[in-house]
Amino acid sequence: MSIPPRFLDEIRNRLTLSEIIGRRTTVQRAGREFKACCPFHKEKTPSFTINDDKQFYHCFGCGAHGDVIGFVMQHDNLSFIDAVEMLSAEAGLEMPKPDPEAVKKAEKAKGLHELMDEATSWMEAQLDDPRNKDVLEYVNSRGLTEEVRAQFRIGFAPADGQAMRKFLSQQGFTDAQMIEAGVLKKSSRGGDPYIFFRDRVMFPVADRRGRVVAFGGRILPDHLRPPQNDPNFKPPKYINSSDTPLFDKGRMLYSEAKARQAAREGHTLIVTEGYMDVIACHSAGFKAAVAPMGTALTEEQIMNLWSMMVDETKQPVLCFDGDNAGRSAASRACERILPLLQPNKTVRFAFLPDGEDPDSILRSAGASGFKNVLEGSLSLFDFLWATHTAGREFETPESRAGLGKTLNKLVNNIADADIQRHYRELIRSKISDSFFKPYTGKKKPQGRAPKTPPLRVQPVANRKDLVAQKILIASVLNNPQLFEGVEEEFGLFGISVPRLDALRHKMIEIFHNEPDIDFDSICTNLKTYGFSQEMDDILNESVYVHAAFARKAPENEAESVDKRGQWMSVYESLGVQTAQDEVLSGWKSALEQSNEAQEDRLRDLIKIKSSE
Repeated sequence: MSIPPRFLDEIRNRLTLSEIIGRRTTVQRAGREFKACCPFHKEKTPSFTINDDKQFYHCFGCGAHGDVIGFVMQHDNLSFIDAVEMLSAEAGLEMPKPDPEAVKKAEKAKGLHELMDEATSWMEAQLDDPRNKDVLEYVNSRGLTEEVRAQFRIGFAPADGQAMRKFLSQQGFTDAQMIEAGVLKKSSRGGDPYIFFRDRVMFPVADRRGRVVAFGGRILPDHLRPPQNDPNFKPPKYINSSDTPLFDKGRMLYSEAKARQAAREGHTLIVTEGYMDVIACHSAGFKAAVAPMGTALTEEQIMNLWSMMVDETKQPVLCFDGDNAGRSAASRACERILPLLQPNKTVRFAFLPDGEDPDSILRSAGASGFKNVLEGSLSLFDFLWATHTAGREFETPESRAGLGKTLNKLVNNIADADIQRHYRELIRSKISDSFFKPYTGKKKPQGRAPKTPPLRVQPVANRKDLVAQKILIASVLNNPQLFEGVEEEFGLFGISVPRLDALRHKMIEIFHNEPDIDFDSICTNLKTYGFSQEMDDILNESVYVHAAFARKAPENEAESVDKRGQWMSVYESLGVQTAQDEVLSGWKSALEQSNEAQEDRLRDLIKIKSSE
């Protein structure tokens, strides 16, 4: 849509820039101008100036510069058209209408927006009606406090299929408008139209400007619903509005307006399954949570997710159940995302423990438990690899070639040629590292890249095991001299978080090239490879409280302190099978089965052990 320059000038003339900015951050007068701490980067001393006369703002810290439209676009994370629409309403202006048909459509939409807002207010009020006190108690028991209900405008649609129709009629809305908005349905039996949502807790769905455009309704428990004529009929747990002139369920995301702002403030963008998951995440501090409207993620919603993020690297986290259904859903999402991949635009996959959803895990394990799930998320490539290798053996060249063919066939769907090339290179490298370069535990000559163990992908991190894994890495990182005594074991245990596994692999490489490296040097080295965040995650009290020996040894610590013994105790708690154990347990089986390939592999392991 083209906006005439004269109309944009009129918006700027009618609005005071400092007032618009002052509604979003604290501003102070400084002579003829105003100043503030820049809302676009962190600072303690104000370097953000606002000049109402010249109608522009400028930050001397980060260089942000623009007018009132540019500010709202950047601060509220809105498109140009959405920002102009918002500001034109504040300025008392009507958006330019390109043709009579558009005018008619805009007037109709305006009326429907007002209808949806009135319907939302009416359903909110039903929860305060004494007749619905049992429903309010149920809503409270689900963690939907008064504050949460106000934030998300949660309400209740009673069993009476005519009550809201009567209310909206009194407000001047016709049955035709209610039907077009999706709140009223025509009777298939020739009777009066009836309200679509009944006996349900109601979740209004807002567009990116915060206007209610649709509803989702959750069924009440059996004991709170009137008796059913058909005892065998089980109504769906959730029902959603159908598509209307205001609502396209394939494009919109629940809580998009809140998440868009939170993503701009640095919150991780999370995609969950339903309304309650979004609300639970928001209440626990994960404010950039959204959910699709009862369907699998569409291409439009994926593109919308990326548009909500302001960081250069855009990778929302998609949360799925850890069961087979969740993994199948993740695979379908992956197939849909592959053709859309662009430089710096991807996704990560997080899997919840079986039987859990974000709402339940936040109740049982708190914010820290859910954070662990997010930290264990997989990159798109790691998810592809895990999906096609989990539980399978690749002992023959043919099976390995088959794996490569399968992965490359999926990669063919990536439209961006450069990204497709990187994926193909990663597939070749991964297959090579996993099947042709097994880690032996032997030190390599300086300057030669060490052979590393295959990546062990465990999508859902066990909390106890994850802490143990962090202890093992932190101990060796804090005390480099420990590596020589635990060298073989350090390369064998599985790590739940891919980035921590990558840190471990890089540490092995550094130790092989520089056996005498000290703590400060290895930390500096690892930071240059981009592992600062992972190091901060493990070198802290949340790890040391479980194992004091993992700290950096003080200079006056007695040499008799058995750090290796303590390290091995944690290592053994993970139940890792050493190469020696594998030889002892596997040799008899190999002989009994006359398995020559297995015998050859065991002989190789014996050679490795004897050469140490």
